Amino acid sequence: MSGTDFWTLAVIVGLALVTVLTRSFFFISSKSWHLPHWAQRGLQYAPIAALSAVVVPEIITVQGVLITTWQDARVFAAVVGAAVFFWRRNVLLTIVTGMAVYLPLHLGLGW
Repeated sequence: MSGTDFWTLAVIVGLALVTVLTRSFFFISSKSWHLPHWAQRGLQYAPIAALSAVVVPEIITVQGVLITTWQDARVFAAVVGAAVFFWRRNVLLTIVTGMAVYLPLHLGLGW
């Protein structure tokens, strides 16, 4: 494929226009509006749901296959990190502790 054809450019421009329109829709309106209470409450859970959807598969699978051995540094780091978070409620301490468990197991023991 040596060049970009007309349809590829049309799709790129179309997607850019749709993106700009949908993202600026709330700024175009002159009336102020509020989300319903149920929608606001649901959006409070969106960040943790998205984070879980990304992190959990990375911890329990290797290239799409479930971990079958206990010799995996990610499992130990995740368990220790979760325990530290529930104990101290400090995200930075959770990350540092999880990495302090992960790195020696992964680099030192080769897990």
